[in-house]
This record gives sequence, structure tokens and C-alpha cells, in this order.
Amino acid sequence: MAGEFLTIKEAASALGVSTRHARRLADAGSLSRVARGLIDRTSVDRYIQSQRQGRTRTWAEHTAWGAVALLSGLDADWLGVVQASRLRSTLRVITDVDDLLTRMRDRARVRTYDAHRAALPRLRDQIASTNLRLLGITDAVDESVDGYLAATDLDDTARSLGLRADAGGSVFLRTTGFAFDRVRDLVATTPAAALDAATSTDPRLRGVGRRTLAELLEAYR
Repeated sequence: MAGEFLTIKEAASALGVSTRHARRLADAGSLSRVARGLIDRTSVDRYIQSQRQGRTRTWAEHTAWGAVALLSGLDADWLGVVQASRLRSTLRVITDVDDLLTRMRDRARVRTYDAHRAALPRLRDQIASTNLRLLGITDAVDESVDGYLAATDLDDTARSLGLRADAGGSVFLRTTGFAFDRVRDLVATTPAAALDAATSTDPRLRGVGRRTLAELLEAYR
């Protein structure tokens, strides 16, 4: 594969799946859309790699957010004692960033929308966004809106703000069913910022995110 971007048809061919299945993967956030009909090549490569890791399973939402907490030096008190202990042990032996990204993939589902400019300030007030300054990024990477929202609030938010589902839109909502009061606190941490950055379509941001995750894993051992 050449170039940074692939069409949906090219992505499907690379994955050995139907075009419809490739679109479903993009809708679920497993592949990263760059614009209407275009997929980030890196996300395709990453997905292929994750599928090759036969023993690697994605964590359930509450477990994935538990990992964010532990990597932040916080307690994941919603996990049972045994589960928390197992999660700590697993984090200590993960050495590959792609392995971590695969496990964390289901912490939220990414939905893409288009929105009127006037709706964006209200939307930013309702979502929880990661803090890129924690990664040393002080300038805006682009003009998109990217943040977390409780899954139960998605329909009302989209309706009240006139959001329109659009694969080429600049609004990225990461919906999760995990307790959103906890999510708001965890989104404000360095691991959460690094996870989002590591799957960005911006090469510079993606590199910073991956390096930060590697450092976090090393420090946790």
C-alpha cells in the first residue's frame, strides 16, 4: 500500500473483507476516517496487526477505564480485588504500544458528525475532552471537535444541536456506557490524552501519543 490514505474499497481489499464490512469498522472507530471515503492507512495497518495478535483481546469498557486509572496512578475502585490485581499484572508485562491500543479499543465508540459552527461552543461544554497540553502540545492540531459523551446522551445531544451523521465531518464523539462521572475525571489524565493522540490521523500527534504510551508502560513495570 502506498500513500497515507486509502479509499474504503482499498481498505477493504487490504483487510480481505467486503466494502460494507470496512465501512462498519470505520463506523465503530476501528479504522480512522480522514475525510469522506478516505481511511488513514496507519489505522488499517494497526487493525491488521491487532487481528494477528490472536491472544490479545479487547478489554470491556470498565476494565479499559480501569487501566487508564492505574496508568495514571489512581485506584480503579470499581474493579474487584482479583480483577484489579490481574489488570495490574497484565499492564506490567505489556511492552508493545499496539498491544495496549488493541486492548483499549472498546473503551468508547467513535461517531462522526457534521455540525453548524454556532453549535460547536455548546457541544464543547457538554463533552469531556482530553488535555493535549499534558503531552506538550500547546497549539491546536486542527479545527475539529473531539471528546467523550455518555452513550445515553448521544441521541438527545445530536438532536438538540442539529448534528448530522457524516463520515467526513469534523465532530468526533467518543461514546461510552461506563459511569460518566468517572470518565470525566479519567479523560483529564495523561494516559487518556495519549490514547486519543496515538490513534489520531495527524502524524505528529500520533507519534507523540505513542511515545507517551511507551513511556507510561515502561514506568509502570
